[in-house]
Amino acid sequence: MNADDMKKSVALKALEQVKPLLAEDVVIGIGTGSTANYFIDALGEYAMDFKGAVASSQASADRLKACGIDVFELNETGSLPVYVDGADEFDPQLNLIKGGGAALTREKIVAQACQRFICIVDASKQVDVLGAFPLPVEVIPMARSLVARAMVKLGGDPVYREGVVTDNGNQILDVHGLNIQDPKQLEQQINNIPGVVCNGIFALRPADVVLMSTPDGVDERRPL
Repeated sequence: MNADDMKKSVALKALEQVKPLLAEDVVIGIGTGSTANYFIDALGEYAMDFKGAVASSQASADRLKACGIDVFELNETGSLPVYVDGADEFDPQLNLIKGGGAALTREKIVAQACQRFICIVDASKQVDVLGAFPLPVEVIPMARSLVARAMVKLGGDPVYREGVVTDNGNQILDVHGLNIQDPKQLEQQINNIPGVVCNGIFALRPADVVLMSTPDGVDERRPL
C-alpha cells in the first residue's frame, strides 16, 4: 500500500468504530488534515444517519458540507461522543503533537469537548519521545518575538511559519529541537507564556486510542 492507501484504510477503520454511535440526534467532532479528509469522505455515505459534525477548521467544515453533512458550532452542541483526527506524532502514552495544518487551537478545543478521541495516523508518526516534529505554537501576532525568545530559553529553535494565518487570525511558530520528556508539564508551561494562544502538545487531553495504518493493516494502540 502507498501512503494514500494507508490513510484511507485507517480512516475506514475509524469509521467502523464511529458508526455504532451515529443517531439522528448525534453530533460528532471532526479534525483537520489529509487523513481526516479520507474519514470525512467515507462518513459522507452516512450523512442521513446522524445530525452533523463540529469541525476543527474552516477547511474541514467546507469538506463536510460538500459531503452533505451539516456543520454545527461547538457552542450549539455541548459535549461530543467522539472526535476523530490525525496527528503529526504520538508516543507510547498516546500524547500527541498536532498543528502541522495550523488548526491546533480549534483541534484542542474539540478534543477537550469529546468523550472519546480517536486518533488516526500512519506508522511514520510513532515515536518514543515527542519532539522530532517541530512543535507548532499559535501566537497573537504582536507577541510573536516575545514568545520566540521564551521558546529559546526552553531549549527550542523557533521558526516563524511565514504566510500562514490561522482561522483565529493568529500566527504560528514552529519550534525545532525540543526533546519532550514531560509533555504535560511543557504543555502547561508554554500555554502560560503571555501571547501564546495554544501549543501543539496534546498531553493534558491525549488520544484515547490511536489507529495506526501499516503496510500490513491497521494496529490499535492504547496508552501503556
